[in-house]
This record gives sequence, structure tokens and C-alpha cells, in this order.
Amino acid sequence: MDHDRTAPELVRNANYIDGVWKKSDQGRYFDVVDPATGATIVRVPDSGAADARAAADAAHEAFATWRKVPAKARALIIKRWNDLVLSRQDELGALISREQGKPLAEGKGEVAYAASYIEWFGEEATRVNGDVIPAPVPGRRMFAVKEPVGVVAAITPWNFPAAMIARKIAPALASGCTVVCKPAEDTPLTSLALVALAEQAGVPKGVINVVTASRERTPEVVDAWLDDPRVRKITFTGSTPVGKHLARRSADTLKKLSLELGGNAPFIVFEDADLDAAVEGLMASKFRNGGQTCVCPNRVFVQATVHDAFAGKLAARVGALKTGPATDPSSQIGPMINERAIEKIERHVEDAVRRGAKVLVGGSRLPAVGPNYFAPTVLTGADATMACSCEETFGPVVPLTRFENEDEVVAAANDTPFGLAAYFYSRDVRRIWRVAEALETGIVGVNEGALAAEAAPFGGVKDSGYGREGSVHGLDDFLHIKYICQGQLD
Repeated sequence: MDHDRTAPELVRNANYIDGVWKKSDQGRYFDVVDPATGATIVRVPDSGAADARAAADAAHEAFATWRKVPAKARALIIKRWNDLVLSRQDELGALISREQGKPLAEGKGEVAYAASYIEWFGEEATRVNGDVIPAPVPGRRMFAVKEPVGVVAAITPWNFPAAMIARKIAPALASGCTVVCKPAEDTPLTSLALVALAEQAGVPKGVINVVTASRERTPEVVDAWLDDPRVRKITFTGSTPVGKHLARRSADTLKKLSLELGGNAPFIVFEDADLDAAVEGLMASKFRNGGQTCVCPNRVFVQATVHDAFAGKLAARVGALKTGPATDPSSQIGPMINERAIEKIERHVEDAVRRGAKVLVGGSRLPAVGPNYFAPTVLTGADATMACSCEETFGPVVPLTRFENEDEVVAAANDTPFGLAAYFYSRDVRRIWRVAEALETGIVGVNEGALAAEAAPFGGVKDSGYGREGSVHGLDDFLHIKYICQGQLD
């Protein structure tokens, strides 16, 4: 299916507030651009504080009734949303590919991934159970019940515009919360399309509210929610500096926070690993979405005894990757999201080469393909002094570093402020448990490159944030516990 065949009724160019599609309060708009061509797809509202406050007003009013809707009734609505999303998988996948740039197969795969969270939390809505606590004295009953936190502000990134919306909004709805949402300025169309389907599924007015804003006006929108005591929770996926800002600004109203922030994931290949499996695992984890994921390996450590063999196998696989737009069904790597992303990737590669790294494959832009393309790249001789070891590259670049022993590589893997994901390959069962427990991350992949699943808790430690998304733990982040004690019952 060509990505220009996106269903027109799914392409919305308005905010959604209190069940109404409307323009920005001040009538401003900004362009949503196709990263493969630089062409404008459509213009959407460039919202400000007034729009954000209107969304919060609607969510606050709707919360009073939505929280009282029986869990089974909420679950049925969420499941209808899931069914509608899956029924439009091709069109939504095409829309993702067009505004985000990922190949069409990945775009359609992301829709299925997003739907898995909607379905999961639709089922979990009926399982928000409390506790009966044994009383220490006669005549007393003690209970712990779970209640929705209230209005939730969801701020989502551009790299997975469907999955991140689903992973935040679905548990909010399941728990009885209402939502105000600001999708990423680069990819708002998928979010708006998903909300249009939620409306069709029967989500009442005011329960979900979405405002779009340019990069310049995003702080104005978010600050309105940060200052509003009725907004009781922030759920954010994005950079660590922004996450820390949200945490500081939330202190005055003591909002609950879920922060899924930056990563610097190590990928370790031990000498006892199955090298072919390790190469395939690295390809799956690194080149998904062109390396533009928060959990993709950023530092690849290979034990010296197998380094050259692994590098050769990897270079052959990476060199065979097809880079191109989503309109080409053979494309495996799409464009980067924008020029800023390309500039960062280019800077990282140039810095590594200047400091002694060697380019095995790739290493440059691909202007003949389009404006935002970078060749999938393998570097050898990388070390901790290089920018690609200290910052998220967020692109299709694999820097290889040799190591000698387990203690050395675990220390190197942990020598970062970040702690989101880590990967390693080994066939030694004793080493597997030693290393899995020693790595300072919230997620560890052992002989596995594809980590995420709706039933698993997703999140990090250290500067990668706190809180979890997905799983029963992800639902708990939208609830608080109330203790009820009743006496004089004897």
C-alpha cells in the first residue's frame, strides 16, 4: 500500500478539546513535514496557553463522571478502540511512515504494537484490585483501595507516534483518569488519528483532549499544565534535560511523574556468544526505526578474541541494508526525522574518526536518496572519549569497542549517567545471571534484541527516569492507594 493512500478522514488538522475538533485559540498554524521529501503534509494548530487551559478544563470536568464509569464499561470502550485501530492498520501505518519516515512495514508494525497496549490495558481495567488488611484489634475493618489519580498530562515523542500515545492514554483510561495530551511537533497526525478512532469507539467528550504546538510554543502549553493543580500526573517520554525540568516544575503542585528519558544502551558480545545470533540481535535492536529509538544500542562492546569475526559479519549485514523512502517497499532504513538529527549523526561520526575510529561501512549522508538520509554505519576502534559513547546518536551508527574481560566491560557499560536498556550475548548460564544483575539498567536483553512487550514493565533508572509503562506496574502509575478504616463493628 502506497503511503500516499492514507485515508483522508484520518488526517486531522485541528485540536480535539471537550469532544470538539477546533482550531487554536489564536488561529496560528505550523507545518507538518514529510522527512523523506521536505514537503508539507498539512498544517495543524500552533496552540498556546489558552488552548492548554481549555483542554485541562474539559478533562477536569469529565473526570468527575469518567472515574465513576464501571470498570467493565470502560474496558468495553477501550477494546472497541483497539478493534478500530487494528481495522485501520494499513492506513495508520501509511500515516506514520509519511510523517515520521520509517519504512511502511515498520509503520504497520508500530500500529500493531500500539494496539497491543490498548488491548492489554482494556483487559487490565477490570483487575484494579485492592486489599482487605487483617485488623490488629476486634471490631475493625481495614481496606486499601486503588483510585485514579485524576487529570493526566501526556507528552509524547516523535519516534513512535502511535505506540507512545497508546502506552500512555490506554492505562489512563483504564484506571479512570482523563487526559490532556501534547504530541510531538514533528509527528502529531498519527496521534490525532488515534484520538479520532477513540472518539468513534465511544470515549466520552472531555476524557481525551489533544492540543498540537510547534517547538517554540510547546513550553507555553506544557507550563499551563504544570501550573494547574488539577493536573495530577505528568507522563513524558523524551530527553533527560526536559524530564528534569518537568520534575522541578512539578514540585510546586507535587504531581505524580512517569519519566521515560534518554538512554545510552550497551550491547555486549562475549567470546562464548553465538556470533550469528548476536549479529541478528544487534541488527534488530539497533536499526529499528533507523536507530531512532531510546533503547537501541549506543555502545557495542565485543570481546577481543571474537571482535574481528563479529565486525566482519556485522559489516556484511549492515552494508546490505537498503536505505530509501517508505514509498519504496524494499526500503529498510528511512530518513532521519529532520536536519538537526542528521547534523548530530554526522558530528558523532566525524568526532569518532578524528579520535581514531575507522569506518568499516557507511559514514556519510546520502544526498542522492533525499535530504535526511544517512548511510548505515559501522565504526571500529571506538572508545569512551568519543561523543558517540557519551551521547545518544539516535541514528544508524554502530561504534564497536574491544574489551578483554567481564569485569572491565561491566564497569564500562555502567559508566554512564543513563540506565534504560542493556543487551548482552553469552551462552554461559553463570555469566548470564552475574551480568544481568550487575548491569545498572531498568531493562536487560539476554540473547535477545527485541525487548518491548505490552505485558512487560518498560522504564529506566538513574538519569533515564522513573516509573514504568506497560504491564500491571504501568497501570499502578495512574493510581493512588486510599486506606479506609472502619471501626465499631463488634
